[in-house]
Amino acid sequence: MSFLAARLSLIKPSPTIAVTQKAADLKAQGRNVIGLGAGELDFDTPDNIKAAAKAAIDRGETKYTAVAGTPALKKAIIAKFKRENGLDYTPDQITVGCGGKQVIYNAMLATLNPGDEVIIPAPYWVSYPDIVLLAEGKPVTVAGVESNGFKITAADLEKAITPKTKWLILNSPSNPTGAAYSKDELKALTDVLLRHPHVWVMTDDIYEHLVYDGFEFFTVAQVEPKLFDRTLTINGLAKAYAMTGWRVGYAGGPKQLIDAMNKIQSQSTTHTSSVSQAAGVEALNGPQDFIPKNAELFKSRRDLVVSMINQAKGLTCQTPEGAFYVYPSCAGTIGKKTKGGTVINSDSDFVTALLEEEGVAAVQGEAFGLSPYFRISYATSTEALTDACERIQRFCGSLS
Repeated sequence: MSFLAARLSLIKPSPTIAVTQKAADLKAQGRNVIGLGAGELDFDTPDNIKAAAKAAIDRGETKYTAVAGTPALKKAIIAKFKRENGLDYTPDQITVGCGGKQVIYNAMLATLNPGDEVIIPAPYWVSYPDIVLLAEGKPVTVAGVESNGFKITAADLEKAITPKTKWLILNSPSNPTGAAYSKDELKALTDVLLRHPHVWVMTDDIYEHLVYDGFEFFTVAQVEPKLFDRTLTINGLAKAYAMTGWRVGYAGGPKQLIDAMNKIQSQSTTHTSSVSQAAGVEALNGPQDFIPKNAELFKSRRDLVVSMINQAKGLTCQTPEGAFYVYPSCAGTIGKKTKGGTVINSDSDFVTALLEEEGVAAVQGEAFGLSPYFRISYATSTEALTDACERIQRFCGSLS
């Protein structure tokens, strides 16, 4: 009998973290590797946020906090939801976790019974299905096809709902595709959800501020207020505020659900760092003017990468509405052979050969539930992106 729990066999380590680690290992061996795997901004946390954290340390704010977050951070989150999303929450409807990932994990663990179904549009962030599986639920993936901008339709959602469906997880803008749902597209989905009162919706809005070309962001409970009492609206500080390592995620939702999530958290991490929470107050309440400036920089990087990828033989790439990823198709390379003699039979083969032959680390589409594609993160310097895309073009041009 194995010492390890059987549930471990249901999941795999995060593929995106694995790719980042493999790139780091190759760099340590002296290889010239450009890592396009990590979903992490390449610039530092703003100085005012760092200063707030240092001041909190000097004030002695290094003790335990309430499980669901400090009163000051909850107040800042409530103000953010009202200011930016038109949503009204009370303090007992807010929870703070160690990153958005823990908030999602708490929600799934607090609500899923064995066999409960969770609808997850694909391509999806790699952790959604595995978190559902750990909570003994059943992930039900629904493909958002490329011809529809990698988004699911109302008809797709309607078809996927069964009496066992408990949640829909919606991530807009999306990791890995950058696809974002317009107000009208969300309304079509919420109309379906109104007909199925047993289905709750978890909306992961972590890339809310990274949208381009005049795209206007909306979240589910904002589009359809009738769903407010069965919507968990999740966000965090990692992406917009360059605070990945600070580990601050948060959510607003019905008190009964928030209480249950806090109960789970009270027996795991207790709370996220007190110093990170103090930094979070400054992030949400302080100057926001750097966010649109960063978005403009990302837009220029997006345009560069899309243009150069579309010039690579056998690749095609859509222009996404948001986030900092592109999701090119490598269908045109399937069946071809690399200079080293490897036949490319899948997107996994493609990214493996690309890393080995040209030193560019990307993530295979298989990890996100839709092949044959691969994900590139353009959250790195323009110089590195240009070099990487030239290597990708060279690699694709060498296939026979």
